[in-house]
Amino acid sequence: MGKFRYVTNRTVTSKAGEDKGRIKVLVKEGSDIAETDYVCPECGFSEHVEPEWIRPFSVKCSKCGFLIKIRRLKDEIKRDKKREG
Repeated sequence: MGKFRYVTNRTVTSKAGEDKGRIKVLVKEGSDIAETDYVCPECGFSEHVEPEWIRPFSVKCSKCGFLIKIRRLKDEIKRDKKREG
C-alpha cells in the first residue's frame, strides 16, 4: 500500500439534512489526482472519478448535478457544535 497525503471517508448530507451519501477520497503522495468514490445523497448514484486535487475540494454528481463539498474537518466540527447549542 502506498503513502497518501490526504485520506477521508465521510458521510454526506442531502439538501433535506439527511445523512444518505458517502464519499471516500485518496490522494497519493506526489500526485495531484484525487481518487474519489461517492454515493450521491440526493439521487443515490454511485461513481468513481479522479478529479484534480485542489482545496476546497468538491465533486459534482454526474447524474443529478448535486455538489458534494468536503470541508476541513476542523471547520465541520465547529459548524456542528453551533447547530447543537
